[in-house]
Amino acid sequence: MSEILSLAKQAKLASLALKSLQTRTKNEILNAVANELIAKKEQIKEQNLLDLKNGKDSGLSDALLDRLTLTDARIEAMAAGVLQVANLADPVGEILGGWRHENGMQISKVRVPLGVLGVIYESRPNVTIDVAALALKSQNAVILRGSASAIHSNIVLEKIFNQTGAMFGLPSGAVTLIKDTNRQSVDELIRMDNYIDILIPRGGKGLKEHIIKNATIPVIQTGAGVCHIYVDESADIPDAVRIIKNAKTQRPSVCNAVECVILHRNVIDKIMPVLIAELSDVKLRLEGEIYENYDGFENVKKANELDFGAEFLDMILLVKVVGCIDDAICYINEYSSGHSDAILSKDYENLERFLNAVDSAVVYANASTRFSDGGEFGFGGEIGISTQKLHARGPMGVRELTTYKYIVRGNGQTR
Repeated sequence: MSEILSLAKQAKLASLALKSLQTRTKNEILNAVANELIAKKEQIKEQNLLDLKNGKDSGLSDALLDRLTLTDARIEAMAAGVLQVANLADPVGEILGGWRHENGMQISKVRVPLGVLGVIYESRPNVTIDVAALALKSQNAVILRGSASAIHSNIVLEKIFNQTGAMFGLPSGAVTLIKDTNRQSVDELIRMDNYIDILIPRGGKGLKEHIIKNATIPVIQTGAGVCHIYVDESADIPDAVRIIKNAKTQRPSVCNAVECVILHRNVIDKIMPVLIAELSDVKLRLEGEIYENYDGFENVKKANELDFGAEFLDMILLVKVVGCIDDAICYINEYSSGHSDAILSKDYENLERFLNAVDSAVVYANASTRFSDGGEFGFGGEIGISTQKLHARGPMGVRELTTYKYIVRGNGQTR
């Protein structure tokens, strides 16, 4: 029996055992895991250093190395996220509706777990803990398949979660990590439709396209982050620069970082000199007519066709010009990945027009795209940010890891 098949069978059995887990038990496990993460910070960082060394030796980009790195602050943030999940209301068993049939039967619509999740992700080891915590809270079993670049970090984190959880009644097989990082393990996993209910891929475009084309299991697409900020002609320029700087530079390697700023033609001369100065560490790729006026600066380069719709995940920012808000909306709806897009404006009508017309999972008025995050939304982390419309959209927390069933109570009715 292959490793994948063995883990899938264990996960299926665990998903049945998880159905009887009480809220109190789930929260005890999560609280204990949070404490253990803090207690074992040095052990986690030690394993993470092995991954970082291997990553540098194999030529990983700075952006991917940043995603891979676990610092004290990031481990503490993981623990805080687990505690936040523990403090969430239990979604399982929530009654979503109910009514009485004319023959006297009582029909209830009740929230239940999805079953077994298969989560495939790259680089970021914190996903191991985020996903395990959310899966447990929603009473789903989960099979984790991280990347080779994070294997040492993922192994130690999964071990901490399972060893801690076992002391409080976590079923064996509820959280498992595939240690085989060959591509073949992904191909086998995505065809385990007899055991796995949902696949959630988090990673590069190539990985997701491969899974979507070859999986025999339903897939929730967590998309690339081609995020835009449109600066309207009524925008407050100092605020706009501050928001853009945060959205681009606070952590450029993540999917909610801005990749393209769209300027109304009337604000170009007001904002560009300030933007160039404030984003001195960012490589600005300017559309033709803007470039002609600002091509003398060291951090400025003329944009080309490949920059439009690109996810840089780096200190690179495309700057485009439009003549009106409708042009900005049309451009975003064509080039955005449907993740997160923002408008900076003082014009109420334009704000509402943008928020209603841009077809993305998260749309912002006068705020940074960096808030598209399960933790920031109060979900205690996320299993991914869905850019599709079924069955979940945007940051996916515990509620998005459930479905529902109908429970019908009768007293002898026949049809």
